[in-house]
Amino acid sequence: MRPVDAPTLKRWINDGGELAILDAREDGEFGKSHLFWANPCGQSRAELRARALLPRKGVRIVCVDGGEGGLAVRLAGYLEGIGYAEVAVLEGGTRAWAAAGYVLFSGVNVPSKAFGEWVEHHYGTPSVDPGELHAMIEGGTDMVILDSRPMEEFHRMSIPGAIDVPGGELVYRIGEIAPDPNTTIVVNCAGRTRSIMGAESLRSAGVPNKVVALRNGTMGWELAGFSCDRGRDASFPRGTPASLGTALSRATAFAERSGVKTIDRAGLAALLADGSRTTHVLDVRDPAEYAAGHLPGSRNAPGGQLVQGTDNWVAVRGARIVLVDDTGVRARMTGGWLRQLGQWEVFVLEAGLDGPLETAPWMPECPEAAAIDAPRIAPTALAGLLEKGAARVVQLSRSIDFREAHLPGALWGVRTRLAGLAPALAGAAQVVVAAPDDAIARLAVPELQGLTKAPVAVLEGGIAAWKAAGLPLSANRRTPEDAECIDAYLRPYDRNDGVEAAMREYLSWEIDLVHEVARDGDARFGQA
Repeated sequence: MRPVDAPTLKRWINDGGELAILDAREDGEFGKSHLFWANPCGQSRAELRARALLPRKGVRIVCVDGGEGGLAVRLAGYLEGIGYAEVAVLEGGTRAWAAAGYVLFSGVNVPSKAFGEWVEHHYGTPSVDPGELHAMIEGGTDMVILDSRPMEEFHRMSIPGAIDVPGGELVYRIGEIAPDPNTTIVVNCAGRTRSIMGAESLRSAGVPNKVVALRNGTMGWELAGFSCDRGRDASFPRGTPASLGTALSRATAFAERSGVKTIDRAGLAALLADGSRTTHVLDVRDPAEYAAGHLPGSRNAPGGQLVQGTDNWVAVRGARIVLVDDTGVRARMTGGWLRQLGQWEVFVLEAGLDGPLETAPWMPECPEAAAIDAPRIAPTALAGLLEKGAARVVQLSRSIDFREAHLPGALWGVRTRLAGLAPALAGAAQVVVAAPDDAIARLAVPELQGLTKAPVAVLEGGIAAWKAAGLPLSANRRTPEDAECIDAYLRPYDRNDGVEAAMREYLSWEIDLVHEVARDGDARFGQA
């Protein structure tokens, strides 16, 4: 690895070559202050996240931390050890970046959220405030309220009368949902980005209806004194819509204006064989469709979520992105926005689902985990040990997921930072590590073996198997406390205290992003 200073990295960001900036801190730490185009790659998931974000070993990489020393160097050393050839470390981390006069950003998914604010300004996306929407509801306005988030978020809270239509589905399905052009369409999310992007997708695709975004989403709704519904599951009609022809025509025009290209299977094979460029293959359909059968090697990245959190899937500036779906509508709409957001070279794969498909979820290879031959314990056997007080569970779920569902009596921890659990493990007869995925559980075994004399085993099938066996789960909003959640950047709704103040702060932050991005100068929104 070699050191680079802040001015050098600033030049690299804009030199047109492939570049990935990986921040070695955990997600919650990253969210406090980071570079605009950086992606979090904390040590706790580095083996999986790095391989997912960086499919090409020759890509140029810069590792960053907060300047506290050590984390970026450790990540860089790991990347070199698994074969990445061009790895550097930012000298002095984010402190040096700020000292050089460059801008740092708080929050997560910052490029996508800043892009949403740019879209509103650039396209003049109209919106209504919560009071206006409430009056429309009370007055019986002919309208539909479409929530552009995934069902999990919609189920948690929604605007009364809304139905769930994730952003990538809007243009595809609007002909069935609002066939009358006189019906007003209101698009909302929790805050701003997906409300704006959903509404502007419909407008940019040429839908004739009046389309507006709900200003500030469910947060704005609650701050205005209105109540959200909870536990609803109203959703869009499944299957290929009868209005497919119209939707495809609209999406094709939008994609062509944005510079999206098409490619066939032979062309995709040629891209993947080209070792000089990074190519991501992403299936933008609904997760259930992806699970039923998808192109081998493709990752699921539902279109609306991909646009609103691009850095969850793509870290490489200058990369190529190939998008897959069944009809071409969702891929084209997603691709058009990706071109305008990050200027990636974007292709839609024609007939991408013809031929053999696979159903197994995509996972990066993780030879480090595969090499750990950890003992296994079945859920029912572990339940018996817990009933006797003969086992201690360490659960490696994300902190906010642990709060909602954890094995009874489980200790929460972040892999690579488990030393603080040593006193609680003293005297344990058996330690069992439970995690959402098997690789993370296995990787934690050596670390735990260094903290206890007890044998360490892995819960067979992980937390999903425990749930499937019908075994009990506990919940506690205060475990861990907000300040302990270093692994997740807490949204206002995730906080235990000061939720209303956090909502206002978050909405102000989103609105101000467009100005901070202009000051930073490293985004080229709209320059497809």
